[in-house]
Amino acid sequence: MSTPLQLGFQDPASYIMKQFLWFHDYAMSFIIFITILVIYALMLLAIKLPSFWKLIEKQQIELWWTVSPSFILVALAVPSIKLLYWMDEGINPEVTVKSIGHQWYWTYEFWDQNRIEIDSYMVQTEDLTTSGLPRLLEVDNRLVLPLNTNIRVVTHSTDVIHAWCVPSLGVKMDAVPGRLNQLYVNIERPGIFYGQCSEICGANHSFMPIVVEAVPRNEFYNWCSTISSED
Repeated sequence: MSTPLQLGFQDPASYIMKQFLWFHDYAMSFIIFITILVIYALMLLAIKLPSFWKLIEKQQIELWWTVSPSFILVALAVPSIKLLYWMDEGINPEVTVKSIGHQWYWTYEFWDQNRIEIDSYMVQTEDLTTSGLPRLLEVDNRLVLPLNTNIRVVTHSTDVIHAWCVPSLGVKMDAVPGRLNQLYVNIERPGIFYGQCSEICGANHSFMPIVVEAVPRNEFYNWCSTISSED
């Protein structure tokens, strides 16, 4: 979860998010290099006039300032496309959960666990009886998911466009009426991960948080059995 005055990303909890962090640092190295180069050139121009201000044409210089950015773009495009492929392609999902956005709460359905269905509403501030729970982020029914498991999340909406987003897991997918979108995630460490709807969906857009609780597999299947028996 984010903390006050935090400048960086949240701690990664999935392989995809780790790759996001790596690509961010990788791209920033190019940006910093180009920024320093441009500042250095501007300083030279400010200190003294160009020595070759009457120069009209230089094919070699034009070649290099055209080819160099092309190499940089290719160096950025290759890992970016690879990361997009990892985000979109999942291998044999063991658990499938459908996330349905409403104004303004989430419904979760497990297709392969006896059709479990739960509604997840934000807990009001006055109802937070346990100290330490985050305000405007806690829900009454958390989405429990197993660790080290290939999970497919299918998003859908019943009214307007929502977005299912959990930053620590590196996932964000629009929930569109009349359409099913899907994403894949494999959670690598236990914990409670907070997210929010990331698509402006109406007056209470800020009050439909997402809470994912990652637990070992045996605890996940025990939770599924408990929910099924309650239904």
